[in-house]
Amino acid sequence: MTVLDSHQDAFGHTNNVSYLEWLETAAWAHSEALGLNIAAYYDLGCGCVVRKHELNYCLPTYIGEKLAIGTWISANDGKLSTTRDYQIIRLHDNKTILTGRTHFVTVDMQTGKAKRMPPEFIRAYVPVT
Repeated sequence: MTVLDSHQDAFGHTNNVSYLEWLETAAWAHSEALGLNIAAYYDLGCGCVVRKHELNYCLPTYIGEKLAIGTWISANDGKLSTTRDYQIIRLHDNKTILTGRTHFVTVDMQTGKAKRMPPEFIRAYVPVT
């Protein structure tokens, strides 16, 4: 990711909303690489929705800086909950500028109510040890 002018806020550094959008993009890219895109969620009748975000802003970023965004599954109870962790590193100095975690709950795609995760989620969303 390269920080663009459109990512900046009134303080002259990257806006919090931009970080959250980047994390969502990384999460979906990872999920798709694991074989679970939005179409698969609908086919299975089950999806993951955010219950809580935890974001730790370590350093600011500015226009033109290049960032690496990493994400991985850190927990999966095999029932209803999955946790995804994130790290964003500024490439020119290898400094961590953000760490984060999202807690997901598995829901029925029709009703939005909590639903036990299918075996496909258990197989794909394996925590990194």
